Amino acid sequence: MDRHSQILATLADMYPDARCALHFRNPFELLIATMLAAQATDKSVNLVTPALFAKAPTPEAMLLLSQEELEDLIKSIGLYRNKARNIRAACRLLVEKHGGQTPNCRELLEELPGVGRKTASVVLAEAFQEPAIAVDTHVFRVSNRLGLAQAADVVKTEQELMSNIPRELWAKAHHWLIFHGRQVCHARKPACRDCRLAEQCREYTGVNVETGEETE
Repeated sequence: MDRHSQILATLADMYPDARCALHFRNPFELLIATMLAAQATDKSVNLVTPALFAKAPTPEAMLLLSQEELEDLIKSIGLYRNKARNIRAACRLLVEKHGGQTPNCRELLEELPGVGRKTASVVLAEAFQEPAIAVDTHVFRVSNRLGLAQAADVVKTEQELMSNIPRELWAKAHHWLIFHGRQVCHARKPACRDCRLAEQCREYTGVNVETGEETE
C-alpha cells in the first residue's frame, strides 16, 4: 500500500461516520445552506435553516420574501445582508432558467450568484453523489500538512487531491480531512502528539516523505 493509500485508510478508520454537517432534505436546501455557511459555522447555519425553509422551501417561495424579511431570518450569520442578496438573485435564476430546480452541473451551479467552486462541489457531492472534492480551510490545511497535496492555493490543492485520491473516495476524503482538521489538526495548535498520522505527516516530521528531503 502506498503512502497516500495508507493515509486515507487511517483517516477512514479514524472517522467512519464522517459526513456533511449541514442539515438538508433536498438539493435546494443544501445549496442555500452551503451559501450561508461561507465564513460561518455549520452549527450556526443549522440553527437558522429550519425556520428559513419552513417559510421558503422552494426558490419560488424564497423570492416571495423581501430582502429585509430574508435578512431577518438569517441575521445571526455573518455577512447576512450580502448572503440574502445572493440567495434571492440565485433563486431568481433558478426559477427563470432552471424551472425552480437545482442543476446537477458544475458550470450551471457556478453561474448562480454567490456560488463558487467550493459550494458547487459540496452540492454535487452531497446532493447528487457526483465525485467532487470541496477544498475549504480545513481540507486545504490538513491535506498540505499531510502531503496529500503540496500547493499554495485551493485550486491547485484540489487538482492534486483529485490526482492523489481515487475518484470514488473524493467525497468521503473531503469529510475525513474536515473531521481531522476540526478534531486533531487544528490551525493554530495541532494535537500532533495524539495524531495517528504524525509519522506520515510532512509538517510534523519535517521531511518530504516523497523525496526524503527536509521540508522548509
